[in-house]
Amino acid sequence: MISERLLSKVVAGCTANYLKLKPCGETRMPAPVPGQPYMLYMHVPFCERLCPYCSFNRFPFREDRAVPYFENMRKEMRMLKDLGYDFDSVYIGGGTPTIMIDELCETIDQARDLFSIREVSSETNPNHLIPSYLEKLKGRVQRLSVGVQSFDDDLLRQMDRYEKYGCGQEILERIGEASPYFVSMNADMIFNFPAQTEDSLIRDIEMVVASGASQTTFYPLMASPSVQRSMAATVGAVDYNREQRFYEIICDLLLGDLPHGAPGLFELGSAWTFNRRGTGAAGEDAMIDEYVVDYEEYPAIGSGGITYLGENLYVNTFSVREYNEAIESGRMSMMGKTTFSLRDRMRYRFMMQLFGLRLDKRQFKRDFGMSIERGLPVEMAFMRTCGAFAIDNDDELTLTPKGRYLVVVMMRQFFIGVNNLRDQARAALTGEERELIFGDGCKKEAADERAVAAADALADGAAAEAAER
Repeated sequence: MISERLLSKVVAGCTANYLKLKPCGETRMPAPVPGQPYMLYMHVPFCERLCPYCSFNRFPFREDRAVPYFENMRKEMRMLKDLGYDFDSVYIGGGTPTIMIDELCETIDQARDLFSIREVSSETNPNHLIPSYLEKLKGRVQRLSVGVQSFDDDLLRQMDRYEKYGCGQEILERIGEASPYFVSMNADMIFNFPAQTEDSLIRDIEMVVASGASQTTFYPLMASPSVQRSMAATVGAVDYNREQRFYEIICDLLLGDLPHGAPGLFELGSAWTFNRRGTGAAGEDAMIDEYVVDYEEYPAIGSGGITYLGENLYVNTFSVREYNEAIESGRMSMMGKTTFSLRDRMRYRFMMQLFGLRLDKRQFKRDFGMSIERGLPVEMAFMRTCGAFAIDNDDELTLTPKGRYLVVVMMRQFFIGVNNLRDQARAALTGEERELIFGDGCKKEAADERAVAAADALADGAAAEAAER
């Protein structure tokens, strides 16, 4: 078993050094570098109800908050166009991007009008996999990622998702119905829940296969400080000691050869992304969940969006009110930034390219002016000692199965560090917004208002679905 303490030290410098926010007085993102490929990230922070383990910027949905927000994201896109940006890919995360389907579609249509968009990826939740929504997303979104987390009904109840999204069998059926609408249909899963057993994990994997999803991501549970208390009260404390065994089970069942020597049903897209063979999700150009593998630099729009350009990482305000005020006054909404040192950038490249399963040594030397052995001697020595590399020559590094798990742990720790950064930004919230996130947020009138708004938003779609069934 790999020492969790030792492994964490390999990435501790990254999370400690460059994930500290400093005030940002800039009102515009830097101009694009000619010839540099960019992806656009859009953040939609609204949810019908907030999940206890989620560290992303999210607020309870209310239509009077969401409509001007979508309008301002479209204004912010035009600001990027005026700066000279072009994009061939868009990723829309949340929150729940599909919470106002017509506003989302209008925003995607504008992105296609402004930029050279080839593909759009969006996240959603299982209750939005209904015909009225799917018809609107068809052709607009090429890759849809649905937050399943688990098909186990007991785990869904622990996560407060059973009442929201239905039982595991219902979710499975909805994924099967939605898959034909998209080039890639991703089932977003989490493993290593405290109450999860090997048997329930195996059942989850079997359900993913049965669902017909063309892609699945299996993230390790990430316990950032901001959600540790709520997570411990709902799903329990995280035990990292069994994480490697769970990851090995996932890989064995999804990647393992079938009888008579046939290849496994899935192939790797990244260290925790699995693409079903024979579908549009597989192959060299497959869209995967972690866009940072294909696009090292990316502007982000929307409240809570995180931009990485050049040496700097920028964080947009987590206040929806402040975001709207900034865009309406012609400013962008960056509230903080952190600057990467040369070593920080080398470590970031090291993690992200290995997470994408191959590090280009020659590109590394061209970009940073030194070999990876000289730039990152400790990291390379650690990985070599652990037997992490399948190929280690002058051209490239690739990973052994053990190496893939090491990278999963590095990425888990890195994203916990990113969540700490989100906590710094979230701590600046005041007034009603702070109460919604940090207070009880459960006044009866507020809860009723959110419930009515959510019900209204889905009424037409639910009716159409019921009629169809």
